[in-house]
Amino acid sequence: MLDDTARDSAARSVGDTVIELADDPSEASAIAVVAAATFPLACPPHSTPDDVAAHIAMHLAPANVAAWIADDAYDVVVARHHDDGVIGYTLLVHSAPSDDDVRTALGLEGTSGPARITEISKMYVLPEHHGTTRSDRPSHRLMAAALDVARAKGSTRAWLGVNQENRRALRYYAKMGFTRAGTKTFDMNGAVEHDYVLVRDL
Repeated sequence: MLDDTARDSAARSVGDTVIELADDPSEASAIAVVAAATFPLACPPHSTPDDVAAHIAMHLAPANVAAWIADDAYDVVVARHHDDGVIGYTLLVHSAPSDDDVRTALGLEGTSGPARITEISKMYVLPEHHGTTRSDRPSHRLMAAALDVARAKGSTRAWLGVNQENRRALRYYAKMGFTRAGTKTFDMNGAVEHDYVLVRDL
């Protein structure tokens, strides 16, 4: 769910791609298609097709996306291409993490109340739109918009989890100013994966 400040923080258009907040639950199906296509690309090589498919069905279905769009605690920012529709998205969670490992990594153990921190829970772009040299590539613009929305919501830090074997993502997040703060686990259909917790100031 968005307010005018967050909407203005996310909205930006360069060339053929527009970055903006998703505010209509009817967009959920298009965003879920991108989620289902991109999530496997972030999984470690040992992930089984069954585990990946189960995670997508349980956590990345249109109903999940529609619920995010409708909830004040979340913001969904999308990248749209004028020919291809939705080509990427990011999910922001504007609440303090509950995972003990994450709270320790972020220095939140023993604290209560608002943490003024936003989780970048998901950040995905279809591979054909990744690019390697374009300074205006959608992934960079999505991240810039995500950080702007987090600031508009009053957060002073942003954090995320990334699989320890995902070297490409780790390089990308380092370029975006994130540093390693700790580790956590991630349950994918019963398979325990190991993530780094990354954080940056806003």
